[in-house]
This record gives sequence, structure tokens and C-alpha cells, in this order.
Amino acid sequence: MVELIIIAICAAGAAAVFAWKYYALRREVYALADGLEQALDCILSEKPLTGLEQMEDTLWGKVGEKLARVARVWQQKNAETLREKQQIKELISDISHQTKTPIANMKVYLEILQSEASSDRETEFLHNIACQTEKLDFLLQSMIKMSRLETGTIQIQPQQAKLIDTLGRAVAAIVPKAEQKRLRLSVDCDAHIEVCHDPKWTEEAVFNLLDNAVKYTPPGGSIHVAVSRQELFTKISVRDTGKGIAQERQAEVFTRFYREPEVHDIEGIGIGLYLTRHIAELQGGYAEVRAAPEQGSDFRLYLPNEPAR
Repeated sequence: MVELIIIAICAAGAAAVFAWKYYALRREVYALADGLEQALDCILSEKPLTGLEQMEDTLWGKVGEKLARVARVWQQKNAETLREKQQIKELISDISHQTKTPIANMKVYLEILQSEASSDRETEFLHNIACQTEKLDFLLQSMIKMSRLETGTIQIQPQQAKLIDTLGRAVAAIVPKAEQKRLRLSVDCDAHIEVCHDPKWTEEAVFNLLDNAVKYTPPGGSIHVAVSRQELFTKISVRDTGKGIAQERQAEVFTRFYREPEVHDIEGIGIGLYLTRHIAELQGGYAEVRAAPEQGSDFRLYLPNEPAR
């Protein structure tokens, strides 16, 4: 009988110890979960983690101390990234300023020389120099735009606006080039379609698609711009009657500096389509191409119907 009582007492004691350990562990797990949630909130809002010194011996104290170190490293990296972005922004601004004036002066001097040219040979040489100056200006401006978008120094500023106005400016800018090649240019867009987009950068994206179509469509061809509102996106399609693109190369056309192997005699540096895709993605959309060799290309820009969050 005494042995049974002793066994019962031991069992009760063991149960009490187990219950206490379970209770303590449960409290510690809850404290860890609460601490982790608060710590992650602080890290995301870039606030310092405090009050860990008093809990060094607890599970949360040990984990929290490591999280605090991670947060400090994260904040240091963020500060370094911001400093680098600011330096890049200043560098890009300086390059833009330093190159703009010399190129503008070169154009003025060329106009003067062209007006005073006394022979056909001089006129030809000056015309060639003027063309190369325009190419240099285009290259520098494209590189500056690309750098500003990639480093985030230019922010997309979407607003609810009619798409026809944005398209109209892009089409008007490409008309002179299209007329030089006798290309038929048509636009099909409902004047009432409104999309939340950045008019300036969306115009740039559409112009790049149109410029690409003009470059690779032979004289006498056609370019058709069509807009259609779908369930989630509004599609802007730029379809041409150019040389088309092989299936295996279509995944590469939107990459930076990509150019088709057989078109190196045509002016361009392979930035326009890359910028178009980047601008679309910054607005929550995307870009794609549907094409076949010798059957033309259909470049499509998709903008979300609802503002990107």
C-alpha cells in the first residue's frame, strides 16, 4: 500500500513537472511568435529592435538578438544602396548636361557649314557628319533614359487619362519617318478608353514600338495600331508588314542591346524594345511579340485596367 502511495506521489510529481515544462514551453513559443511578428514589422519599417537585453536567456532573446544583427546589416545595405543611387543619379545628370551642350553646338555649326557649302562633295560630307551626330545624340539619350529607369531615378507617375491622347503624340512623332518610306499608318482606338498610366513614359514605349516597325518595314508597307480593352488589361497592338522574326528569337527581342543578326546595316542599338518592356512592367503590365518570318510582326503592350498596387 505504501509503495502504491509512493508511486502515485511520484507520478503526480512527474505530471506536475511535465505540465509546468509544457506551460513554460508554450509561453516561450507564444513569446517567440509575438516577438518575431514585432521584429519583422520593425525590420520592414526600418525601426530599431529594442528591449532584447532583458531577455538574453530566453528563446526569443537568442533569436531576437540575431534578428537585430540582421536588421542592422539590412539597414546598412539600404543606406549604401540609396547612396549609390544618388551618386548614379548625379552622374547621369552630369553626363546629360555635359553632352547636351557640345552636341547642340555641333548641330549649329553643321547648319552654318551646310548653308555655306560650295560643292556637292562638301554637302555630302557635311550631311554624313550630321547623320552621325544625330546617331550619337540618339545613343546618349537612349542610354540616359535606360539608366534613369533602371536605377529608379525616374519614377512612373500613373494617372487616369484617355489613351487616344497618348497614342496621338506617339504617332505624330513617327509620321515624318513613316512618310519618308511611304508607309501607310493607321490607328484604331476608341476615343473614350481611359487607362491609369503614365502618359509621358507610355508615349515613349509606344513610340519605340512604332520606330521599330518603321525601321524593319520595307517602303510601301503598312503599320496598324489597334487598341482593345480586355478583362484585366488594355492591349495596344502595333502590327507591321515587315520582315518578321523567327520563333526561336522572339524571346530575345526585348533584351537589352539585342539586334537581329541580319539587320546590322539598319540604324539602332537595341534599347528601344527593352525600354518598352521595362516601362510596361513598371506600370504593372507587360509586352510581347507575335511574328513569323516574312509575315510581319505584331508587338503588343499591355496596361492593367486597374491601377497597379
